[in-house]
Amino acid sequence: MALRWSIRMRKYLSKEKTHNKWDKDLAPLLTVDPGDVVEIETKEGSDGEITPQSSDDTVEKGDVNKVHPLTGPIYIRGARPGDSLVVEILDVKPDLWGWSYIFPGRGYLKDIFKDAHLVLWKINKEEGYAYSDRLPDIRVPLSPFCGVMGVALPEPGSHSTKPPSDHGGNMDIEYLAAGSTLYLPVFVDGALFSVGDVHAAQGDGEVCLTAIETSATVTLKFDLRRNRSIPSPRFENQDYCGVVAYGRTLDEAMRKALRYAIDLLVEQTSLAPENAYVLCSVAARFKICEVVNEPHVVISGLIPKKLFSKKTGRPCLGP
Repeated sequence: MALRWSIRMRKYLSKEKTHNKWDKDLAPLLTVDPGDVVEIETKEGSDGEITPQSSDDTVEKGDVNKVHPLTGPIYIRGARPGDSLVVEILDVKPDLWGWSYIFPGRGYLKDIFKDAHLVLWKINKEEGYAYSDRLPDIRVPLSPFCGVMGVALPEPGSHSTKPPSDHGGNMDIEYLAAGSTLYLPVFVDGALFSVGDVHAAQGDGEVCLTAIETSATVTLKFDLRRNRSIPSPRFENQDYCGVVAYGRTLDEAMRKALRYAIDLLVEQTSLAPENAYVLCSVAARFKICEVVNEPHVVISGLIPKKLFSKKTGRPCLGP
């Protein structure tokens, strides 16, 4: 894979200028063509409030609203509403340190864990794990991915980056690691794509509010599927095709994820809706990705590609 994209001239976007609101009127920092590869610097999720010298007191005095410094927007030439933006994730290189915290009044168990608590991590990229003095003898395997990837919303004005929606955003899906491809619906000309909030590792749900938050260098390749609209983000890797659904409750998100998975199977294979429903029941994987980005939770539906023969048709979201 490396040879395929390294021979093309790559573009570069630094983390010098970032934003933390979705706004279709933001001026793009970079314009690319379909097929372009871009190396992108991202900041860690606190936008500098947390440093390797921080303590619990830093969290206690911090501003939880100062989050998600996103690099972008990137204008993809030729992207129009009704298209799908294709984002191939070629590489995600985390920094050498990261952090996780409990912030008072936030998190899935905010009624129980009420005090600020900070865990600083050292990241050993050569050995592939993170470790912390606060968790002695624990080694967390690295699985870096971009927590936030999204396009501009069609509605005017500024919008919070915290809740994900149909435009993508703060989805926190660990499957969006290097080697995967994300598909996003396009709502405005140029799509206006932004990325940030890289996690060196994360458990399902990101339940305490944070993963191992870190800065990173991300390499992405952009393309378009013209006149191929999708209702919400989709993704795929070597093993799975995935759908993404959000809701105000887990039940709402789960029902949407199941419907999206059935629709994808009917669209991409020869299966009738009833058989797609049965197949989801016996073989699909529905993962709770995010439960702390109020007011929305995120569930992804994973369909194993190995289920399908060439005769049946194998679901594949790309061309």
